[in-house]
Amino acid sequence: MIPDGTIRVLDHGFVRLDDAMADDLSVVNGARVSFARHRDEMDDSDQGLIRFLMRERHGTPFEHNAFRFHVRCPIFVAREWFRHRVGSFNEFSLRYARATDDFYVPEPEDVRTQVGKPGAYSFEPVSDEIADATRDKLREIYDAAYLAYEQLVELGVARELARSVLPVGAYTEFYWTVNARSLMNFVSLRAAETAQREIRRYADAVEQLFAEKMPVTYEA
Repeated sequence: MIPDGTIRVLDHGFVRLDDAMADDLSVVNGARVSFARHRDEMDDSDQGLIRFLMRERHGTPFEHNAFRFHVRCPIFVAREWFRHRVGSFNEFSLRYARATDDFYVPEPEDVRTQVGKPGAYSFEPVSDEIADATRDKLREIYDAAYLAYEQLVELGVARELARSVLPVGAYTEFYWTVNARSLMNFVSLRAAETAQREIRRYADAVEQLFAEKMPVTYEA
């Protein structure tokens, strides 16, 4: 059962905010401690301060908070996510737990072709026939891979070895703890038009949850 407040992403994925110690006031007090000042409530001047800090790139006041996200996504999305190293990750382990049979199959409109040179690609839609053939081929490969995985496990092969037959379209899940400064960097890169479409969907969900907790910082 997926808890309330969970944002579903792709066909079998989600993002949810597991916990947070985060609000705009943490930014204000992180900055005002320089002048031995402390606020218990936000006012208009504090909103102006946050905009000033953002505009002048004074980044450290945005680090006095924490978001803990629970994410379920395809392995290839997780591998891109983990490149953002200013944060803490703990991932589901296929060494200790049995794999599920959930794999990413894109919607027909998300099957695309790649045009251009490295670093300057554009992605164009394909015909309905190619989209259907792509989805069928992915399902075929996933079914064969998962069957091989189950057969190896039943033979007594260690899960840490049997997992090697699973493709990067298999789903994994992890917890990610990150401060607002690093979260904003993640969103700025992974919600951009140049990011891969699948991780952009996750970045959009993260952005929505961030905006709910720190609306003034988000607007700034």
